Amino acid sequence: MRTPVSIGLIGTTDASTVAALAPRIERLGFHALWLNDVPGGDSLAGLRIAGAATERLGLATGVIPLDRRPVDTLDLGGLPERRTSIGIGSGRAAHPLALVEQGVARLRERSDAEIVVGALGPRMRRLAAERADGALLNWLTPTAAAATTAELHESAGARRVRSVLYVRTIADDGARAELEAEAERYGHVAAYAANFARLGIRAIDATIDGTRELAAYDSAVDEIVLRAITPSGSLDELERFVETTAAWVEHSG
Repeated sequence: MRTPVSIGLIGTTDASTVAALAPRIERLGFHALWLNDVPGGDSLAGLRIAGAATERLGLATGVIPLDRRPVDTLDLGGLPERRTSIGIGSGRAAHPLALVEQGVARLRERSDAEIVVGALGPRMRRLAAERADGALLNWLTPTAAAATTAELHESAGARRVRSVLYVRTIADDGARAELEAEAERYGHVAAYAANFARLGIRAIDATIDGTRELAAYDSAVDEIVLRAITPSGSLDELERFVETTAAWVEHSG
């Protein structure tokens, strides 16, 4: 793989699991560990745990909804800034572009970490290109991801702005029901449903379940995040997931 590949976990992943899994993710050569920020799960707290257990692994949040967690409420202490990416998004804000633009500016004042904006639509992607260091994309096929990345780079001009793509992924067929349920759930979210209709795809078309699908994303974006889907999210399942997907990456190279 020419494109850096990372692992993504839900932010509610148990602290002991993060502590045990992060060194393995680093040892296997993955680029970064991304933690979703969801109710009941503090991504920044999880990254502090991962950071203490690793030396080189990138640490990233994907993404913190600023309507629920304003920038000034975030505890950024204890994070190694040189390897941290803070992902932010609008959540369900009434004025999403203004909220995110202000959030980026305030984060610049508080941290030297990379700032990545969760960007579904063209206006938010343009904001990411002009103000942030990267755009976090979701639920895109390789073709759509490549086109979106080209648009992002063009909007950025001389600025270096990265495209990062979250791809829901299973490493064995036992998790297929969970993957399909996740795709079904996003298929009923209005903003995503409209995007799927515009692209002429289904949510399940933008997922990975084997080496062929991973290889198809190579060079489509600047970083691929394999968002781990397993039956229960246990440490044993996640260990098998990272071992299996590490072999995919090596095979794709």
